[in-house]
Amino acid sequence: MTRRIHSKAVVAAISLAAFAAGTAHAQDAGTAESKPASPATLRYFEETTSRLPWNDREDFELASRGFIAGIPGSAIAKEDGRRIRDLSELDMFKGPRPDSVNPSLWRNAQLLSQSGLFKVTDRVYQVRGIELANLTVVLGKTGYIVVDTLTTVESAKAAMDLVRAKLGDRPVVAVIYTHSHIDHFGGAAGVIGAEEAARRKVPIIAPGGFLKEAISENVIAGPAMSRRATYAFGHLLGTGARADVSDGIGPAFNRLGMATGTVRMLPPTREIHKTGETATIDGVQLEFQYMPNTEAPAEMAIYFPGLRVLDMAENANSSLHNILTLRGAQVRDAKAWADDLTESIRLYGAGTDTLITSHFWPHWGNAKILDYLSAHRDMYKYLHDQSVRMMNQGLNGTEIAENLKLPPPLADRWFNQGYYGTLSHNAKAVYQRYMGWYDGNPANLNPLPPQAAAPKYVAAMGGADAVLAQGRKAIEGGDYRWASELLSRLVFAEPDNRAAKLALADSLEQQGYEATSSMWRNAFLSGAKELREGVKQAGFDSVAGSIPALSLDEILNLLAVRLVPERALAQPMTLDLALDDGKEAQHIEVRSGVLIHQPVGPGVPAAPRLEMTRAQLVAAITNKPPIDPLDEDRAGRLKAFLGLFEAPRGTFGLVTPAPQVVN
Repeated sequence: MTRRIHSKAVVAAISLAAFAAGTAHAQDAGTAESKPASPATLRYFEETTSRLPWNDREDFELASRGFIAGIPGSAIAKEDGRRIRDLSELDMFKGPRPDSVNPSLWRNAQLLSQSGLFKVTDRVYQVRGIELANLTVVLGKTGYIVVDTLTTVESAKAAMDLVRAKLGDRPVVAVIYTHSHIDHFGGAAGVIGAEEAARRKVPIIAPGGFLKEAISENVIAGPAMSRRATYAFGHLLGTGARADVSDGIGPAFNRLGMATGTVRMLPPTREIHKTGETATIDGVQLEFQYMPNTEAPAEMAIYFPGLRVLDMAENANSSLHNILTLRGAQVRDAKAWADDLTESIRLYGAGTDTLITSHFWPHWGNAKILDYLSAHRDMYKYLHDQSVRMMNQGLNGTEIAENLKLPPPLADRWFNQGYYGTLSHNAKAVYQRYMGWYDGNPANLNPLPPQAAAPKYVAAMGGADAVLAQGRKAIEGGDYRWASELLSRLVFAEPDNRAAKLALADSLEQQGYEATSSMWRNAFLSGAKELREGVKQAGFDSVAGSIPALSLDEILNLLAVRLVPERALAQPMTLDLALDDGKEAQHIEVRSGVLIHQPVGPGVPAAPRLEMTRAQLVAAITNKPPIDPLDEDRAGRLKAFLGLFEAPRGTFGLVTPAPQVVN
């Protein structure tokens, strides 16, 4: 944002000018069109953002410092020419802020829209703004050490092509994953091919537990998480004034009509299990700080003592992060997060002149870095400690979230704003980590599910017409949270009630406009869009691209959570499944409605053996034609086995009832 927030006089003028739109909004609450920001939303902006330090422009200097060049053509495409990213979309942030975007979030989007190759310091460079995360290269004596590889092969290749065009055609001498989230490892095969990496024995370094956690998050729970990610990352929104403007920790791109990028991870050859482990790669010294159960279950920071550079991975971004993500994941440990930042300051603070992270822009200067890390650490510590204090005084998660506020020394720092995580849902996550989902009130111990409770609520409130009238009245008064609560009950009671859906959409939309968090904005606006237009297929498939890299043990873990009990009970079976001439072999029992498996070996009962190649099994699971088909007998036996499972639904209701699964 290039100017201060509107003065109260200007906001009042805008509110008056928009009053007709607000009145029309109330009158046309039954239409399926997007609505403008209401006077109540404009007042909300003034009330919540006027105290922020708008005259502080340092972040704009940091974000642009060291720019070398952008991606040629401002686009990234697959080999067949289909685009996966149009970087020219980021030009929209050169214009004025639309009234439908929170001023603080618009500033965040402007900063994250700066895209291309940047020099960080001697021998350290970053490609930023072409995907959610950053790709970092460190120049060794002969080649490139690459830290984090973006989400897709196509983007990683485009990044490395730009690096080589500007810095020289050097080989990749190491790949390092800072943590187990897909935007940091999914593009690995675009940095270096698996065959070349194996042939040249290029080290692939990751924190301890990386592969297990990457699989757990992106494969086992992948379908449900991907569906929720369509809301959090606005996959169905497009980009624009009333759509997605930022992903909070990285730029937002329109995914509608774009091809899906390719995910290909290279398995680690070395894992880091404790702080202080070191490596020397191509003449560059590295020291690792092991930081598990912080931003990711498997995460580490990297210190380059010879360069006085500290890479804090994703534990010190220029935004409040998530203790629990909206897409779903394991609850993170806010206390461990703060404690590990304290350790980072103690171990590396005095020797650091440059700080880089897996998202956002670098920081320079020892004093500024220490201030940044300390204030950011204090924010996570305050979040944890005060949430627990309120918990121990009897407040539940929702009550804590409503009451928790950062003190001015922390709240007034740009890098502590909630562009990704929020104090609200993070406070609930701290409560969940210690206390679980149950708030201690027996009335909430065995509640009715939404579709059973909703009709009873609607009847108790006087019927559908009364609930709809009260919801519309709340919208007119700017009480959008209450309107959403009322109208959501009605939608779940009467899923075909079009007027209820449209009114609920209006209440969600205004909350989306008001949100500082990109994740909240996208979730609210995605819900509004689906209520108006219906549920549509979308999402990033993190499962299919990962299956070829999974061990047989991991593939069977994936299949186990897709087993249909009725089929398994009707057709129990036992077999030994062997891949690639027995290089991997698992004894499988389908019994009592579950799949049990263990390695074939001593003490394991003998069973009929089914042999095939890994490629044949992967092709069958992913419904692709095999290059080398199985013979009729083995194909029939494999079909019978795979017939016990069902693929998860790619799309199900979130803001409307999901289809029921009967067990």
